[in-house]
Amino acid sequence: MLPVHVALVSQSERIDPSHVAPVAAALQKQATRDFGPAWGVHATVDAFPSLDDVPIDYWPIIVLDNLEGGGGVHLDQHRKPYALVDATASWSLTASHEMCEMLADPFGNRKVAGQSPKEDQGRVEFLVEVCDPIEAPDFAYTINGFLVSDFITPRFYDPEPSRGVRYDFRGAISKPREVLEGGYISWHDPVSNHLWQFLWLDKKEFKDLGRGDFSGHQSIREWVDAQTPHPGIDTGLPEDDATLARARALGDEGHEANVARAATLREDMRAIMSP
Repeated sequence: MLPVHVALVSQSERIDPSHVAPVAAALQKQATRDFGPAWGVHATVDAFPSLDDVPIDYWPIIVLDNLEGGGGVHLDQHRKPYALVDATASWSLTASHEMCEMLADPFGNRKVAGQSPKEDQGRVEFLVEVCDPIEAPDFAYTINGFLVSDFITPRFYDPEPSRGVRYDFRGAISKPREVLEGGYISWHDPVSNHLWQFLWLDKKEFKDLGRGDFSGHQSIREWVDAQTPHPGIDTGLPEDDATLARARALGDEGHEANVARAATLREDMRAIMSP
């Protein structure tokens, strides 16, 4: 299997440059340990100081200031995927979200057939959006002290529930095609030729998006994302958010351990290099 290479690049003036490589390491651990085995993907994630340094076969995740709703996975002029992330306080969570969605469906058009959640519809095609049904920050988890996104597994699209099956990585979803508070799911109804959603944001509701306009470089997912609010992703978490505070506390503890280990390594090196 050929690996996918992902590049993490910050062009933000808000983000400490020293945080980019540790976030890339957390994303690499998620891709290798958590996401890859579930979705059959082998990926590397590396930090680069600028876009000019990114090799041409890498898929960039670019962190920017004042993105104002332009985030998400896009396709460039040559139909290669890249992602834009707003430099909010919870940017590692957004970067994880976009990385997982890019790895599962780099071109934004992957669909899985199944029974519609809407009772007056039959068999439909679900758009594979691996983080959206469970994208609320409450379901995020931490790696190396950085928030990363939960994600569904391929069993999320099973026709019926089964015992012992994990429908998302953390085990919060209890049955196929279940949407948790703060999330949504999208599908194409071949009978009406319309795109539909079930959302649980302020309330539970079905939404008819119409036939869609996929002109230019837009994929289906990119067009759907533009029609859909993502409160925790588009605007990020506030500085006083409890989930973010817990992650930062874990990060501080981890940094203390890192510093202690670094001190031990310096002692060892001095001992080796001394006459």
